[in-house]
Amino acid sequence: MKKRIVSGLLCLCLALGLLCTGAGAVSGSSKLEAIQVLGILEGDEAGNLNLSSQVTRAEFAAMLSAASPYGSSVSSYGSALFKDVSSGHWASGYVRLAVEQGWMSGYVDGTFRPDQPITLEEGCTALLRLLGYDASSLTGAYPAAQLSKADSLGLLDDVTAAQGSPLTRQNCVDLIYNTLVAQASAGGTYGTSLGYTVTNGEIDYATLVSTETKGPYVSTDGSLSLPFSLNSATIYRNVALSSASAVEAYDVYYYNEGMGTVWVYHNRASGTLTALSPSKVSPTSATVAGVTYEIGTSQAAYQLSSQGQFQEGDLVTLLLGMNGEIVEVLDPQDSESTYYGSVVSSTKGASTSSTSASSTTSAQVTTQVACTDGVLRTFYHSGSAFEEGRLVAVSVSQSGTKVQGMSQNHLEGTVSNDGSTLGKYTLASDVEILDTDPEGGYVRIYPSRLAGTTLSGEDVRYYTLTASGEIDRLILNEVTGDTLQYVYVSSVTDNSTSGSGIVSNISVSYSYIQDGQTHSLSESSRYNIRVGGAVLVYEDDSLTSISQLSSVTLDSLGSLSAMSGNQEYFLSEDVQVLLRDGSGLYNYYTAALSQIDTQHYDLTGWYDDLGYSAGGRIRVIVAVPK
Repeated sequence: MKKRIVSGLLCLCLALGLLCTGAGAVSGSSKLEAIQVLGILEGDEAGNLNLSSQVTRAEFAAMLSAASPYGSSVSSYGSALFKDVSSGHWASGYVRLAVEQGWMSGYVDGTFRPDQPITLEEGCTALLRLLGYDASSLTGAYPAAQLSKADSLGLLDDVTAAQGSPLTRQNCVDLIYNTLVAQASAGGTYGTSLGYTVTNGEIDYATLVSTETKGPYVSTDGSLSLPFSLNSATIYRNVALSSASAVEAYDVYYYNEGMGTVWVYHNRASGTLTALSPSKVSPTSATVAGVTYEIGTSQAAYQLSSQGQFQEGDLVTLLLGMNGEIVEVLDPQDSESTYYGSVVSSTKGASTSSTSASSTTSAQVTTQVACTDGVLRTFYHSGSAFEEGRLVAVSVSQSGTKVQGMSQNHLEGTVSNDGSTLGKYTLASDVEILDTDPEGGYVRIYPSRLAGTTLSGEDVRYYTLTASGEIDRLILNEVTGDTLQYVYVSSVTDNSTSGSGIVSNISVSYSYIQDGQTHSLSESSRYNIRVGGAVLVYEDDSLTSISQLSSVTLDSLGSLSAMSGNQEYFLSEDVQVLLRDGSGLYNYYTAALSQIDTQHYDLTGWYDDLGYSAGGRIRVIVAVPK
């Protein structure tokens, strides 16, 4: 069973991974993809395209129909025109359409000969007529005139068939693609008249796929309703290759019939609905659990509007589409959600409710949780507040929101070099990994970040397994060092006073640069720190220490790593790059990694050697002109 949802714009490039070529010649694989997306060429039950097989006249009529503005109206052309194409023939509608539109014709004996292979000149004649070129626009006799005109329009580019030869399916791919990007007799590119974007002789695949992809739909019972066979369909779930058996109730899905592909998304957000913007009458976004989501369908907009069944303060579950937009809204009773994560903050306040007869005061706790998917969510619940860094499980159901502390669940092992396994366990393709620290700091990381790392002791705080025994959630304890605050200390000024050789008042000023911003600290403590890379350490929101990073001179620099001698150092994904002028005043300016190199600058990298299992990354690079 499916529920149809009105679709917004789709951005499919990442999910589909389509092959796009630059300006100039179009690759054969790109042509094939376009023809498949349009449903002009389909595989057999096993998905084979059989590109070397010959194409019959009936099959070519079907291809013409799919490449025309009339493809969706073929069903109305079911009556027979020829004695060898009955009304029950699979191609009767296509044949009638092709003949009535003047693209193809029958023979004087009243036959169409649907099973006869179509030749190059017959195919070119039909495609020229599709483009609007009739006999008056040709010079010469058949078939030389037709082939000459087709060649001048670029229809024969990459086509290997010769005059009189039957067309193969590969020949038809090239011919029809070339027709889509060719000049029509009425002016303009033919494909543009069908609603496709054509640039520099190529079809814009992202636009094409978006146009031909249908959805979003919601599977209310875990099944998929498709206009093509599930047996030959390619199914992705949360971007990973999957199967129809993995689809669950209330998953969101999209499909492209021409590609025979389905994209399924199990992406939900549950919590208290706290805001609608710009208004309750016509909302375009909604805030749930402290996170704002764009509304992506008319149904969701209606559900959340003043005329719908959900109001601010309600517990809701959002079904999210491929771009994280709201597709549909459910009552939590239809879909209970559970989150795992680390507490970032938790405060207890008082809320008062009253009736005409009495007034009661109940305590409400507001808890922010960094969930394993990297999203910081806000939950409102009863009970006690939690300390920062505490592991919790949050369940959102019809009865309300419940936040419970969790005991640690340790695990030891080495992550494989390809990031696919941890010890004896396989990491799920959509595994959620969160690195945390005791102060509520957190960062979402991915398996590649841990490749080759050995996790031991208390490195793993918690993990969960799927029904098939794969790790789908992993909460770590300061494994990467990525949660810390890395800075570049630009000056240290000791303003301490002394008398009779004894320091009576310690006062040290530190200036540092963090993410392009300059900050100052005045401390009553001296830290063993000099100008250079450093890490700020906090406890209970108070600075407790400043630790120096280690420095290394860089001989070469790439986008992911740098070399110093024969030692390779990986760069932090958010490495901070500073340019220092040569004026002697030591002014610093932020720069992009791509703006510096070892040819024009002397580079110093500052990396953490603080003992983290997956640490040792260069956090700051300072470039000085040579």
